[in-house]
Amino acid sequence: MRKMIINLTHLILCIGLLLLPIHPTQAAFVDDLKDGQHVLLMRHADAPGYGDPIGYVIGQCNTQRNLGEYGKNQSKAIGVWLSNQGIQKAQVFSSPWCRCLETANLINKGPVKIEPALGSFFDDMSLEKNKTKELEALVKDTLGRQSRTPIIFITHHVNIQGYTGKAVGVGDMVLARVSKDGKYLSHTIYPSPKP
Repeated sequence: MRKMIINLTHLILCIGLLLLPIHPTQAAFVDDLKDGQHVLLMRHADAPGYGDPIGYVIGQCNTQRNLGEYGKNQSKAIGVWLSNQGIQKAQVFSSPWCRCLETANLINKGPVKIEPALGSFFDDMSLEKNKTKELEALVKDTLGRQSRTPIIFITHHVNIQGYTGKAVGVGDMVLARVSKDGKYLSHTIYPSPKP
């Protein structure tokens, strides 16, 4: 009877282990971002509100929806999380929107390059197909001329959803595996760390 209980306990433990979620290791995350087949897409950190005010102007932050204190702290927490994964420096590209630029600067992974292809099309969803093609071209071009430096694109939920088909929350990251022509193949979502 005791042997049967031990065997049953062993079986339950084995089944339990099989049911645990499997997450890529820290080394795999960094290796993927250096293999020339992956990019990290990130939605900007928390910016209170919805959309942008009527009449907003790109380049004039006081006319846009911007990061609040939580979003600023969230951005810093994302930067720490990336460092803990082994990413100290990256090529960082941002949408021209101020909430994306501020997120990009606060993660502190290197100089930030403004990239119009990452700009939101929330105000005109008919642009989704064209903006997704622009993003594919950006991915192709960036991967084609870089050498094992992680690439981070900070953009908006509509852009990420248009490219991957997945909706993500503020500050969430999508490790996207891509083809040589910049097209999306598959992904792993990394939820934003809490500040």
